[in-house]
Amino acid sequence: MAQSVAQPTTSTTAVPAKLPIGATAPWAVFFGVLMLVLLYFVGAEQGATSLVSGEGVHEWVHDARHLLGFPCH
Repeated sequence: MAQSVAQPTTSTTAVPAKLPIGATAPWAVFFGVLMLVLLYFVGAEQGATSLVSGEGVHEWVHDARHLLGFPCH
């Protein structure tokens, strides 16, 4: 009876694809600006710096203001 000889196995390591900075930087800037705009509306859209007149924005983000620790009244 012939014995089978086990062949050594070679393991391959998965290498993640490299993303060029030029492809991701515009998206990072876009989302950074979007987050700053949202932070403004939640945290400071009231009073002297208000861009929108009335209490509409304040009422829509009221609970988020308290959740994030911004005082509003």
